[in-house]
Amino acid sequence: MSTPQEYIETNKEKFIEELFEFLRIPSVSTDSSKKEEVQKAANFLISQFENLGLNTVKKFDTPGHPIVYAEHCPHEDRPTVLIYGHYDVQPSDPDELWDSPAFEPTVKDGLIYARGASDDKGQAFTHVKAIESFVKTGKELPVNIKFILEGEEEIGSPNLVPFLEEHEDLLACDMVLISDTAMFAEDQPSITYGLRGLAYMEVEVVGPNRDLHSGVYGGAVENPLNVLCEIIAKLKDENGVIQIPGFYDNVIPLTKTDRKAFAQLPFNEEEYKKTLGIKAVHGEKGYSTLERSSARPTLDVNGIWGGYQKEGAKTVLPSKGNAKISMRLVPDQDPKEIAQLFKQHVESLAPDTVKVTVTEHHGGHPSVTDLNFYGLKAGAKAFEEIYGKEVLFSREGGSIPIVADFKRVLGVESVLMGFGLTSNAIHSPNENFAIKDFYRGIKTSARFLELLPEYSS
Repeated sequence: MSTPQEYIETNKEKFIEELFEFLRIPSVSTDSSKKEEVQKAANFLISQFENLGLNTVKKFDTPGHPIVYAEHCPHEDRPTVLIYGHYDVQPSDPDELWDSPAFEPTVKDGLIYARGASDDKGQAFTHVKAIESFVKTGKELPVNIKFILEGEEEIGSPNLVPFLEEHEDLLACDMVLISDTAMFAEDQPSITYGLRGLAYMEVEVVGPNRDLHSGVYGGAVENPLNVLCEIIAKLKDENGVIQIPGFYDNVIPLTKTDRKAFAQLPFNEEEYKKTLGIKAVHGEKGYSTLERSSARPTLDVNGIWGGYQKEGAKTVLPSKGNAKISMRLVPDQDPKEIAQLFKQHVESLAPDTVKVTVTEHHGGHPSVTDLNFYGLKAGAKAFEEIYGKEVLFSREGGSIPIVADFKRVLGVESVLMGFGLTSNAIHSPNENFAIKDFYRGIKTSARFLELLPEYSS
């Protein structure tokens, strides 16, 4: 009888064929015309779990797309791991920029090109195959396993938190395992232990009741675009420090351990600038580029518009101007509180010559996992054994709001073991995932589950 690792090694072609079948399903959650395809992807996973003979396999309907649940919990005295992932994907547009069809997996130079290859079908599927490696070799699962795979992550997971709250007992676990992040560099395993939160806002400044001739009215009537730009300019100072009163009140300062972990990451600032085509980096004074981009709060204009924008000239004084602004948050900033502080400050900066409306779109809480958590230690050991390199610990600048929700609702930490790379072009044309990391991901997941009982005792 072979071991799980041997089974993985001898079934590589089978795993790839099954992954390709999964990737061919255009499960685009934001497109209502693809609703049946999203269902098809959920059914694919149901079939996978049923073929493994797990104790419980169930598809839960929601007001949107379904949630796939499976569990196999044979132990009373061992940890329970809840594995989270998503089977929905981003739209493929613009399709003309893809070198091969987005939903026809293509292999080139060791990379699988397809929408969802890295985000998140390929990564989530590693854990399904890891469980298979135990079941098909007749080995007892080392720990209790539960899966929750959703079909709405790419549209903000509107039905996931209500599902967590309604099924808290069903989902009880000791930790959540997520592979929806990236390694720090190729062949350099890393575990993400921190994610930033988000507060996303829109500002509208309205002046006169219609666009005006700038020659007739300019200098006598307030220009809403001028006001909007002046407000935005006052939100940060020349050192990158955000000027909203109370914004930093709950920010937990970086510890010496945090800053040491950042310093150990292999980062070449000159190469970073070259890749982005910039002459210099910019950000909050007193922090490194990596610290600024992943562990400090930010405020950025994501879009600004108003007035005449077509070819040629039109001497117009616009009636209104708009901007969308995002703030990435760190522990212990609360997105609702920050949104309110932002609103109050922007309104205080506006002159009485215009009307300002501030709208909160959406947000999410930041999260940080204790570096001493035994799940992180087991994950690091598994990575080191499979990749042959010491694992690095990093914090990411992006947001996965569900991580904070898992902690709030279920009271557990998450282990973020990403197998992809930031160069995988997720959400963009030519999304890809390395075949070697798909295989190594399966092996790392299986080894992680084997190590957990040892680290939990």
